[in-house]
Amino acid sequence: MLKKESSTADREISISRLFNAPVQLVWEVWTNPDHIKNWWGPNGFTNTIHLMDIKKGGAWNLTMHGPDGRDYKNESVFQEIIPLKKIVFQHKSPNFIATIEFEAQGDKTFINWHMLFETKEQFIQVVKTFKADEGLKQNVEKLNYYLQTQLAIRK
Repeated sequence: MLKKESSTADREISISRLFNAPVQLVWEVWTNPDHIKNWWGPNGFTNTIHLMDIKKGGAWNLTMHGPDGRDYKNESVFQEIIPLKKIVFQHKSPNFIATIEFEAQGDKTFINWHMLFETKEQFIQVVKTFKADEGLKQNVEKLNYYLQTQLAIRK
């Protein structure tokens, strides 16, 4: 009897990117609330970080302030933290797991950012309503710009 493999392709978003910045800096701007507030979210959004406890079981609570004037509360719990290598957090409402892997490549950093939603229906809803796929692309572009700004400041 053949075992049928389950697939999550219909409920996930992934993006990979090579940044022209060392892994220490990329990690720092991901894990320091004073940095992440400046680049997190799609274009036009600003952030207030209420709590960011970077450890397994630690909470990450923030409010994203949309360009439409609305506030979007976000609550997550960190599931796994491997310094300079990996961040895994579970976002609540909508429920998804985000995994961000960091790979040092000399003075550059490759990241793979993966989001896995609970159900196909939830995935479709989040992509339709919040345009999560486009938002993720914009988030990565904002991160890249922020990293380049930080590199220029530090030189």
